[in-house]
Amino acid sequence: MNVLFLTNSFDGLYSFRKELIKKILSETHKVNIVAPQSEHSEDFSNMGCEVRSIQFERHGKNPFKELKLIRIYKKLIKEIKPDIVLTYTIKPNIYGGMACATLKVPYIANITGLGMSFENKGLLKKFVIQLYKYGLRRAQKVFFQNSKNQQVMLKFGIIKCDYELIPGSGVNLQEYNFLPYPEEQDKIRFLFIGRVMKNKGVGEFLECAEYIRGKDPNTEFDMIGGYDGDAYLKQIESLQERGIVNFFGKQKDVKSFISSHHATILPSYHEGMSNALLESAACGRPVIATNVAGCKETFDDGISGFSCEARSTQSLIEAVERFLALPYEQKVAMGLAGRKKMETEFDRRIVTDAYMKEIEKTEERNEFISETHR
Repeated sequence: MNVLFLTNSFDGLYSFRKELIKKILSETHKVNIVAPQSEHSEDFSNMGCEVRSIQFERHGKNPFKELKLIRIYKKLIKEIKPDIVLTYTIKPNIYGGMACATLKVPYIANITGLGMSFENKGLLKKFVIQLYKYGLRRAQKVFFQNSKNQQVMLKFGIIKCDYELIPGSGVNLQEYNFLPYPEEQDKIRFLFIGRVMKNKGVGEFLECAEYIRGKDPNTEFDMIGGYDGDAYLKQIESLQERGIVNFFGKQKDVKSFISSHHATILPSYHEGMSNALLESAACGRPVIATNVAGCKETFDDGISGFSCEARSTQSLIEAVERFLALPYEQKVAMGLAGRKKMETEFDRRIVTDAYMKEIEKTEERNEFISETHR
């Protein structure tokens, strides 16, 4: 079997799919990966994958560039001759799906999130719905990471094929092992993990940090993640100068930051399934997050974390204050409950097994076709 991955990032693929790729390689299948160039390209080459780099804009809407991307995918699929294609993220799902459908190559799409287009109304939303319908029309399987995304796509008649709900990307419970809960001798430390952009609730996080720090100087608000454009750059610099937040940029070793913090905060507006929350909970850290799809599934409100309303600084402040009011032992218990939830519901092996089942279906079908033509 020759398996092709299409995605918008080698980094994301390495962080969340490397276990699947290792499993596919262990079954003596061949793996090809096509994505924009990044530092993890070489890691996949060292694993034994064939790697090809392309360029495309993750957030671009230029129709001529989008048509070019379809042509690139078609050209590469013809060269690689995959038995099955696995697509991740919006553009590979849509345009990679179109290329696969045209060339009659089996493909499996993973809906990692619907993007802001579905939050809007009007012509753009209608156009994106049509793109999805065309891109997913001949998929062998569509995996959804949360039930809301699944319901939305069914509502608009986008999905005509087999589909299944999986627990996001899952979490590697060995890599993100349970970590001892930090003491509270000096400060209660909160951590934001994510790209610095409006949709991650960065504005609400910063306003919350300023308010809480003003009332309780024995708190600390830290941020890790890369900038997505220049939004919030000056505000973060100003708050950092005043000692309100500490911004550490993009980090390779996320776990060391989780280890030293008492809770993770993510006031996101929408997610496929938040890996930051899954990883934090797996390490035994309570989470404070919005009650939106892709966040609310990762914790049990009042048991392993606290929920708040999206786009509401006041609601986030109230959730943080609820957490601060807990006795130390209850914070520890919240972390333990989060770890237990990850073990029972979000083990990455669940996701890997679901994919291997689909790949085996294709392999069996190919063997049957080969036998009938002998």
